[in-house]
Amino acid sequence: MNGLRDRLARQARLATKRISITSLAMIFVILVCLSLVFIDGWRSWTARNIQLQEMGVSTSNMTRAIAQHADDTIKAADTTLVGLVERVQADGTGPGALQRLHQLLVQRVRELRQLQGLFIYDEKGNWLANALPATPSNVNNSDRDYFIYHSTHFDPKPYIGLPIRSRSTGKWIITVSRRISHADGSFAGVALATIDMDYFNKFYESFDIGHHGAIVLGLNNGVMLTRRPLLADTNGKSIANTPLFRDHVAKRAMGTIFIVSALDGVRRLNSFRHLEQYPLFVATALSEDEILADWLTDTYLHSAGVGILLIVLSMLGFHLVGQIKLRLNAEAELVRARDALETLNQTLERLALQDGLTGLANRRHFDLALDKEFSRAVREASSLALVMIDVDCFKQYNDIYGHAAGDECLRKISEVIKTNQNRPGDVAARYGGEELGVLLPGTDVRGAMVIAEKIRLEIHNLGIEHAGNSAGVVTVSAGVDAFVPILDLDNPLELIQAADKALYAAKSGGRDRVCENNSVIHSHQATTQQESSAIL
Repeated sequence: MNGLRDRLARQARLATKRISITSLAMIFVILVCLSLVFIDGWRSWTARNIQLQEMGVSTSNMTRAIAQHADDTIKAADTTLVGLVERVQADGTGPGALQRLHQLLVQRVRELRQLQGLFIYDEKGNWLANALPATPSNVNNSDRDYFIYHSTHFDPKPYIGLPIRSRSTGKWIITVSRRISHADGSFAGVALATIDMDYFNKFYESFDIGHHGAIVLGLNNGVMLTRRPLLADTNGKSIANTPLFRDHVAKRAMGTIFIVSALDGVRRLNSFRHLEQYPLFVATALSEDEILADWLTDTYLHSAGVGILLIVLSMLGFHLVGQIKLRLNAEAELVRARDALETLNQTLERLALQDGLTGLANRRHFDLALDKEFSRAVREASSLALVMIDVDCFKQYNDIYGHAAGDECLRKISEVIKTNQNRPGDVAARYGGEELGVLLPGTDVRGAMVIAEKIRLEIHNLGIEHAGNSAGVVTVSAGVDAFVPILDLDNPLELIQAADKALYAAKSGGRDRVCENNSVIHSHQATTQQESSAIL
């Protein structure tokens, strides 16, 4: 009857194990599939972010190049104006001077292909000189905004006006002008350079911005000078109230952001930058859909491949579960062997020779080392020393600060002790609780006392707060003994008992001290540097 019950019990355990293994196998297959999906999704998302970051850098670089082009273009025109203003103010506007000035204007326009024209106006807006073959009569530009600006402002800086259609050519132009003054500083007229808008548009067409990209050149007040692609109402249109200009361009010198265009509703990656020398800004935008088009195609293809792989893995997984069921008996034997091996490993771990908290040797390691070094000392007739260390008022420390703090305190103390293991044969161990031992082969009492005092002082100097200790900080007491053991007359236990006795004397004598028999080194006594160096 008992045998039947045992067989039924074993069968029940095997059935339970079969269900468990089968469930784990199925969970494993599911986790593999989910991990594959997660990794592929993470890879795709990372690739997307990298693509956007790279295009952000490319857009920023493109914007920098366009801004530099605009700066250089206007700088060339402005430099010409500076020379013209100086010449008019120096030579005047007599017939001879105007004739020479006309020739100079024609030459400058021929040299600078971005210039549509150069003009000189008097204080009433009448044309004095220009780069045209002949100066038209009865033409007056006093109604232009640049003329009005200079006639009412004494600012010597160049003025970039609103985009206008040229009265001489009918083309859209950008105006750059400077004030001409009489000798007394009164208004004498305007020197004007006009830049053909097509010069900028042709340059912008050299950049690949896709079908839905955009490039904008505008004034710092939000008025667009030109745009690619050029819309019917682009020139002179204000974008001051658009999110791009209002929230970003107007507030920062440069930047790169995603935003939906107020002009056509396309979400774009926008990079903008203000010109360094003139009140203009450049904005370059690439469509997010076009930026991510290649990434999206790759993601679709990759996801399709992952989907096929998931189907194959699922089929193989279910086949694996079936094989597990068929080979359950062999697996059960393997599990038993594994359990036995785990038991052996756990036994070995328990016999490990290191204390898990402090990193010092444990009690077993200490006992083995003591027996080994005791035998060596007997054979070699050498001295064997032992330092027993106990943390003062450690129970109160745990009660005040908690056991976690107590563990951390022991770790710090153990670090000090480990740093004082100067030789390979020295063994520092956690003897039990807060009691620690340092075994010092080949060391006499005096040498052990110096090492013990050094450890005590370093622990005291750690300054670990201890309200329950009279010193106010964590301290230790230590007992030291050493002897040259004689075969059959001495045993290792005597060394431990003698060191413990000395430790008790240190505790009884007020703590925070080192004792050897009746000799005490108090905390205020110091061993000279020469003695320490000689012994250590």
